[in-house]
Amino acid sequence: MPDLRRCIGSARFGIEAHEAPVEDFPVQPSQKDGLGRLCKTHWNQYTTALRKAAAAAKAEATTPADDATPPQPADPKTQRPKGKALEPVAESGEATAQ
Repeated sequence: MPDLRRCIGSARFGIEAHEAPVEDFPVQPSQKDGLGRLCKTHWNQYTTALRKAAAAAKAEATTPADDATPPQPADPKTQRPKGKALEPVAESGEATAQ
């Protein structure tokens, strides 16, 4: 009977934990026993799901919100005509003649 090891799975991405042969686990030098926590098949599913989740989060963050109000066009009455300078204002509030 081959040695079995527990693949921890991922509840977040719907990967069930199970027992698998030790040969099904990738080498992971940073772990005490030198093996990964997920079997190779589930590791591939997990990393793919992580990549898709990150891409979806990034796309959601870069799209404008649907309830955001679009910029309003400027009121032509409040805009000064292009090319004309503002006239200086006298202290009494009336424009000075030049």
